[in-house]
Amino acid sequence: MVDKPEKLIKTSVYLEEEVMEALEETAEELQKETGRKWSRGAVIRVALSDFFTRRGKML
Repeated sequence: MVDKPEKLIKTSVYLEEEVMEALEETAEELQKETGRKWSRGAVIRVALSDFFTRRGKML
């Protein structure tokens, strides 16, 4: 069975400059660790997934 790609919906959020810097740094770290390109959006999706999982919501 082949999984369908997740449907992404474009949205806008306002974040502090420090958060944007941390997202960029984390994307670079993950790229070094995995050998694959990471975007800030991908880092946000992973962080949100972790947040909701810890709250008992599997997304």
